Amino acid sequence: MGALNVVTYIFIIIGLFFNVIGVFGLHRFPDVYTRLHAATKCTTFGSIFLIMAVILQSAGIWAMEGTYSSQSILSIHSVIALVVLLITNATGAHAIARAAYRSGEKPARAVVDDLEGKDND
Repeated sequence: MGALNVVTYIFIIIGLFFNVIGVFGLHRFPDVYTRLHAATKCTTFGSIFLIMAVILQSAGIWAMEGTYSSQSILSIHSVIALVVLLITNATGAHAIARAAYRSGEKPARAVVDDLEGKDND
């Protein structure tokens, strides 16, 4: 059970690292689009690793007991939560970015493509 705990702790540390990076991105980035990128990417990866730690730990306990128990239900619920999170996080980010674009929110320090519309011969 020692190796299982070590791997679980590594997943927890990685998940917390991504979540903390997302917080710094929300604080540091200049506009809604880059903040949205930091919020969705980092929290998605952070949540994936944290949920994987829960799944790994509960599956390890389930394998040791050898019977159907509350640990197996926890694993199933964690997988469902992970799938729902992956779908809703991307969809929500797209909806927020689209709403910001439609309301006229301009990106800070946007790059302008001067070659657009010119003949590239």
